[in-house]
Amino acid sequence: MIDIDPNGTGLPGIEQLRTIVGAVMTVGLILAVLALIVSAVVWAYGANSSNPHLAGRGKIGVLVSCGAAIICGASVALVNFFWGIGQAV
Repeated sequence: MIDIDPNGTGLPGIEQLRTIVGAVMTVGLILAVLALIVSAVVWAYGANSSNPHLAGRGKIGVLVSCGAAIICGASVALVNFFWGIGQAV
């Protein structure tokens, strides 16, 4: 039986890589919030100007930005969940 776990200190630069990944997650969340605000404004403008195409694009933008925020926020939990499933196989 082979039992291998991730080694957090095995390679140089692991801590810097963790810092970079955390920064990228933060930037992703900030961009998702910005996209949500812009999409909500587009949706509202389209709805108030009787432009269904623009309103539809705004709705899709709101959904996509919410999905991006969920994926950015839950990425660590998702990876850990699937890591646990992979270890059980």
